[in-house]
Amino acid sequence: QVQLVESGGGLVQPGGSLRLSCEGFGDIFKLYILGWYRQAPGKPRESVAQITTTETTHYAETVKGRFTISRDNAKNTVSLQMNNLKPEDTAVYYCNTAPYGGLTWGQGTQVTVSA
Repeated sequence: QVQLVESGGGLVQPGGSLRLSCEGFGDIFKLYILGWYRQAPGKPRESVAQITTTETTHYAETVKGRFTISRDNAKNTVSLQMNNLKPEDTAVYYCNTAPYGGLTWGQGTQVTVSA
C-alpha cells in the first residue's frame, strides 16, 4: 500500500502563493494518474487538479490559470503551485490517485487564505 504525505500548507494573504508537495512512499506511485483534492469545512471533497503519467494536466474551472500541478516520478512526488490565492481556496488539501482517490488518504495539509 502506498502511503501519502502532504506538506507545504499554511496561512497566506489573498493574492499570495503557496507550493504544496506530496510524497508517495511506494514504487508503484509513479504508475498512477495523480490528483490534488481539497475539502473545505462543511463541504464535500472536490478534485482540484490531475496529472497523467505522460504529464497531461486537467484543472477545475475554479483554479484554472492560478494553480499548476506537476510530478517528479524519480522522487515519487506530486506538487501543486498555487498563485493568486483567494479566500475560497481555504481548505485541507490532499493528494491521491485520480480520478477516484483509490489509495488511503493522507492527513492533508491546511491552506488558509485570509487577510
